[in-house]
Formats: sequence, structure tokens, C-alpha cells
Amino acid sequence: MISLADLQRRIEKGDLAADAAIAQSLEAIAAQDKKIGAFVCHSIAAHAPSTGSLRGIAVGIKDIIDTANFSTEMGSPIYRGFHPRADAPVVSMLKRAGATIIGKTTTTPFAANDPTATLNPHNHAHTPGGSSAGSAAAVGAGMIPLALGTQTGGSVIRPASFCGAAAIKPSYRLLPTVGVKCFSWSLDTVGLFAAGVEDLAIGLSAMTGRSELLLPASIAAPRIGVVTQDFAGEVEAASVEALQIAARAAERAGASVRALPMPAIFADAWRIHTTVQQFEAHQAFAWEYRERYNEMAPLLRSRLDETRDIKPAEYDEAQAIAAQARAALGPIFEEVDVLLTYSAPGAPPKGLDSTGDPRINRLWTLLGTPCVNIPTYMAEGNLPVGVQVIAACGSDGKALAAARFVEQALKRN
Repeated sequence: MISLADLQRRIEKGDLAADAAIAQSLEAIAAQDKKIGAFVCHSIAAHAPSTGSLRGIAVGIKDIIDTANFSTEMGSPIYRGFHPRADAPVVSMLKRAGATIIGKTTTTPFAANDPTATLNPHNHAHTPGGSSAGSAAAVGAGMIPLALGTQTGGSVIRPASFCGAAAIKPSYRLLPTVGVKCFSWSLDTVGLFAAGVEDLAIGLSAMTGRSELLLPASIAAPRIGVVTQDFAGEVEAASVEALQIAARAAERAGASVRALPMPAIFADAWRIHTTVQQFEAHQAFAWEYRERYNEMAPLLRSRLDETRDIKPAEYDEAQAIAAQARAALGPIFEEVDVLLTYSAPGAPPKGLDSTGDPRINRLWTLLGTPCVNIPTYMAEGNLPVGVQVIAACGSDGKALAAARFVEQALKRN
């Protein structure tokens, strides 16, 4: 993969021209993407601006995010050829920091369940995950150093785990979702994919102007609570092994690591995530569902058909449970600095008829916490498996620092 941090250091030292860094990504895309299919469209002659901390950094944008220089088709024939007049704010934030928008990456239709044709860069017979399939695959394949995705259920952390990329789903609303096709306004979160945790920190800091997101020179050993989310169902051996490997490595590196039971309210919150998501989805897709029903992707259309009867009172009750669960996080993060859990129920599934299951990620999206995927090991078949570090909402710098601690511990072991 291409390290953003390494590129930035070389450009700042004068060892690499910013345009040469962009050219490297263009060459990698030309060499790999005809097979992997991570991009909907991309530039063939992009250049870097002369200023900005992210100059020389090629960025892929998930194709539900508006871009003025590329069409935004949302993975659906309904929006084929649709060309926004303006960039979404997150795209403008990248451009202001000097990044070069290299192209649009594939998304499942409207960021739902219907798969794309994108292949997993590590094993083409397996899914790259979704819905941010193209962003995860493009970074995991070493085509680009940074990409944007979105998560409503598990659409950043899960594909990152499947494609062997680092990723952050930041705290809810740290990055604006204006100009992003809405699925569920209570849940939708813009996230980043990169080669490593340091790259994520640099990218997120540059976008937001928040220096506190940069990694400190020395990272104190964190207090880690390991949670297995038993209420979300059984996970495969590959994810169990990944969590054990990461926990042992962190403990050997000096972290305090212990299993942490979760209050019952979290099982309730996990259960009602779908109620919140689907009630809002019916309003977000009201026009498409009414006017272009037959052109909607079948799995999304079926989900909407099945959830037409969610009552406002059910939605209100679900939101109340979510609020209770968010409040219950406070005491937990007095006991530990971060949580460590699975990123996905297992290694990327074989075949392209599914993007995998987001059930491991739903709770943390609902609660709005920052989550960071750390590639952990390769399972049989050259299949990446990751774990995720979770911090309190608003503590994105702490999540990144703890994730970097675990990442370095894994490299040493």
C-alpha cells in the first residue's frame, strides 16, 4: 500500500515532487484497476497544487459524495450521468488541504446491500465488502494513499478489514455529510481509508484543521477493554484469532487489557439500529421509491418493502434506547481508555453476491463513537482480518493514538 505519511515526508524534504506522487497513483490505477474495478471514473492526467499539507496525495471519493469535476451516480442507473454543480464540503476540505481528487470509487447502489463488481485486491474470488467497496479496494491494492467512504451500518470498518486497509469512522458529525446521498441522517458518517493509522491521523487532521488528531511523539500504554458483542451473534474463527492476536500484542507492549462485560442496554441498542436506519431510509429514498421503484437495486428495494410499516412511535422508542445507550458509555470510558473488538464477523466471504454482514459494526455507528480498523493478520487464502479500536464520542485523537499503539505492537510481534 502507499503510505500517505511517507509521501508527505518525502515531498516536504524535496525528495519527491508532488506531481510525481500523483503520477505514481495514476500508474498504479492503470496497472490494476481494469482487473479490480475499484473506480467508476478517474482522471488520467491529474496534477498536484503547489501548496497544502496534502499536496501530492491522490484521493478517491465514494460515488455517493458530490464532486463538481466528476459525475455522482450512486451506483444506480437512476443517477447515471448525474453531474453535481458543487463539491460536497468533505471534498472541499480535501482540496483546501492540497489533495488531488483522482476519481470516484465504486459504491453499492445507494450504499445499501446490493454488491458491486469490485474485487477484493488480495483474493479476487472474495468480496471487498461494502458499501465503500471501491475506496477500500483502491487503498488495499496500493492504488491510492487515501480515500473517502461512508458508514451507516458497517460500510467503512468492514470493507477496510476485508481489504487489509486502515480506516476510521470518526465521531458522528466530525465530518459533514452535506452533499452525501442520505440513507439515514442519524447514522450516516463519512470515513477515511489509508495504509496505516498515522496516515489516517494526518488526513483527518488536514481535513478538519484539528492538530489534536495528529499522533503524539510518544503514546502512553492505553487501558483496553475487550468486548465480544455476544448479542450480535457468533463470529468465525478468523475474527476470534485476530482479536486474540491484537489483545496479546497490546498487553505484551505494556497496555492494560481485560475483558469488559457490556450492560444490557447495548444489546437493546444493537437491536434497534435497523429500526432507526430503515425508518429514515424511507424518507431519504422517498422520491426514488415512489418514482423509480423498478430501477432500484433489488436488495435495497426488498428491504424498503419489508420495512414500510415501521410506526413513528417505534422510531421514537428506538431513538430513546439509543440515547440511553450513549449515556451508558460514560461510565465505561471511565474504566478504560478504549475498547477493542472485531471489525467483521470473519474473513471476507467467498463470492461477489454479498458484501458481508455489518452486524458487528451497527452498535458503534448508532452510538456515534470513533472506530479505527487495524489490519491484524492474513487468514488462510490471503484474506485480511482486522480489529477495531473504539473511543468515546469526540475522542477521535485518543482512538487514533490507541490504534497506533496496537498497530505498532502487532508489527513488533
